[in-house]
Formats: sequence, structure tokens, C-alpha cells
Amino acid sequence: MTTKTILSTQNSFIRQLVQLKDKSRERKKTGFFLIEGMREITLAIKGGYELETILFYPDLFSLEQLNDLTSNVMLSAVETQLNCIEVSKEVYQKLAYRDTTEGVLAVGKSKTNSLSDLSFETKNPLILIAEAPEKPGNIGAILRTADAANVDAVIIANPKTDLYNPNIIRSSVGCVFTNQIATGNTSEIINFLKSKNIAIYCAALQTSVDYHTQDFKKPTAIVVGTEATGLSDAWLENSTRNIIIPMQGEIDSMNVSVAAGILIFEAKRQRGFK
Repeated sequence: MTTKTILSTQNSFIRQLVQLKDKSRERKKTGFFLIEGMREITLAIKGGYELETILFYPDLFSLEQLNDLTSNVMLSAVETQLNCIEVSKEVYQKLAYRDTTEGVLAVGKSKTNSLSDLSFETKNPLILIAEAPEKPGNIGAILRTADAANVDAVIIANPKTDLYNPNIIRSSVGCVFTNQIATGNTSEIINFLKSKNIAIYCAALQTSVDYHTQDFKKPTAIVVGTEATGLSDAWLENSTRNIIIPMQGEIDSMNVSVAAGILIFEAKRQRGFK
């Protein structure tokens, strides 16, 4: 394995990577994004993401660790020409997003994340859908919940940010790479679900029944909206049934990722956690 070295933060390639880190527009235009941390990079490799470059700061990430990591890349056959770059402390700090870090980053190639890419190994899929989530932290938490429940897919309707935002990667602890994820607008997703005969259960206050009274053992999509505005009318008009989590306090809503967790794990309980 051969490596090259970049010491200056003004290097043109490093400046491009800073743009990838900071700008959603740049990530969408180039089709690449930054991954920070050994766990996240390992999960990306396992998830079939192509890696173009690995950058490491040798005081924090050894050549032995680099060899172990790159051997996994080669074994996964996702990329045969992998660039390995040793960087200075200043360059690494320029690119790193986290305060506590491990000394390694990778440049990954985005997936298309289209509805047509979704495939289900079961005839009885369980899908988690979030409409227009705005906060990367909430999206990350939803993806962690989806990974923990091993749902068949996560769909983000009308996304407000791209999936490869560093905050989403960080807050999902790499679960953006472990879930099968698609994005689309609400009407496209509703049409997709109907074409697959997947029941639509919308978390909503209007004309709702207690969530635990419903049968989630059949092909099921559980749909959650934002705390501020809930779900759009299109979802409510096409809902198989609106469901609600009974509240015993003064407020009538909870964090979207918490609500998603309660609903998804009820579905898993009904399915015997299979």
C-alpha cells in the first residue's frame, strides 16, 4: 500500500473536502461526502458504500490500523483504487467535525437512495417513514431506532437536508449506512406504498385510535411527522388508519424519534421481534 502526504490546509484537494463537509450543495453536485471515525467508515464499507480516499493523522491513527481498514475495503470489493493520504494535525483539524476524534476520515460516494432502489427480502415488510424532518439530530435518532429494530426500510419524505450531512452521520452513529434508505416526495411515496399493498399507519391527533389496537403484522408503513406541524393532509387522506400514543401529561406530542421508537417496537413486538 502506498500513501502520499498533504500538510497544508490550502491544498486544493483539502479545500474541496472542506466544501464537502460544509455544503449540502457541494455534496449533491459531486456525489461525494466525508465520513469521520473508524466505526462509521467500517459501517459504510459493510453497507456497500464505495470509498475513494482515506485520510489519516498518524499521531492518532496508526499505519497498522490503516492497513486493517484498507484490507477490509479490498475484501469488500467496493473500490479497487483507494487513495490513502497522510495529513498534518492542522489539515485533520480542518476536516474533522467532532471534538473527540480518532484520526481517520474517508471520502465516500453517495447512493441514489431512490424508491426504485428499495428491495424487500420479506413479503411482509415493516417500513418507517418520516415526513420533512428538519433537525439532523432527529434524523440520526430515527435511523438509530430503525437499525435497532431492523426495519426493512426507512423513507424520508420531502427531506429538508441531504442524508450525508455530517450531523446526520454523527448523530446516527453510522446507522445512515446500516439502513436501507430512500427519499422522495409525499405523493411519490404514497403511490409506491399503494403499489406494494403496504398499509399506511399515520401518527396523528385527528380521528385516531390507540396504536396498540392495530395489527402491524401485515405489510406496514408507520409514518411520523414533525412535532410542530404533524403530517401533511396527503398522508391523512391516504391513511389506512391514524394512530395515537395516549398521553397522560399536559402536552399532546413528543419528540418524533421517541414516538417512532414506540410505534416501531410495538410492531416488532407483534411480529415476535423477527
